[in-house]
Amino acid sequence: MTQPLVSIIIPVFNEATTIVQTLWRLKDDVGVELIVVDGGSQDDTVELVLQMGVKVISSPIPERAQQMNIGAAAARGDILLFLHADTQLPQNYQKIVQMTLAKERVIAGAFELAIDSQQWSLRLVEKMVNWRSRLCSLPYGDQAIFLDKRVFQDLGGFANLPIMEDFEFIQRLKRRGKIALAPVAVLTSDRRWQKLGVLKTTLINQLIIVGYYLGISPTRLRHFYHNRRLFSKNSK
Repeated sequence: MTQPLVSIIIPVFNEATTIVQTLWRLKDDVGVELIVVDGGSQDDTVELVLQMGVKVISSPIPERAQQMNIGAAAARGDILLFLHADTQLPQNYQKIVQMTLAKERVIAGAFELAIDSQQWSLRLVEKMVNWRSRLCSLPYGDQAIFLDKRVFQDLGGFANLPIMEDFEFIQRLKRRGKIALAPVAVLTSDRRWQKLGVLKTTLINQLIIVGYYLGISPTRLRHFYHNRRLFSKNSK
């Protein structure tokens, strides 16, 4: 029986420091299509990807939702997997994806989260993320969401949001079926926790979620998120 083609869609914007390592682990995998969607990088991201022989598509706007939708539209695979540029998939991920989607009532899946750091506080973050994902069926984009391409198309893809696009998409998926969490983890960079520290970063993330539930516009939430320097020790 022929194995389904898995299209791995990676949205990027100035990811020259991470994208080579991510692609190097995937580029020789059989039955996999790699699609990098660039949002206007000003560093060497596109050149590095092309040197590895990986397909690059340009997005007119550097917003993850639009980039992922563009990648999905170009994908030839039966299964779509959305991967962040600083995240590594586990070994045997293809088999794990297929087994997860084959379970009864499962409409989509994601992986557990592991953070590439020795910091003890990030072990707590991992536990909280994986607990939330299992109990609430609410994985986020950094956990490599995957699903059948037909399901993605039926749902109309990611909503055109500047932030929280993964959260909103998962909520729509949950109304159609079960979101399964694979029993293995992706490994993601600790870089976003290092900028402001674990506590402040976690607080900001939770404030964004609360703001979304309260109906604050995603545009305002994105502005708040990208002005996190207000939380830094040197802010006045």
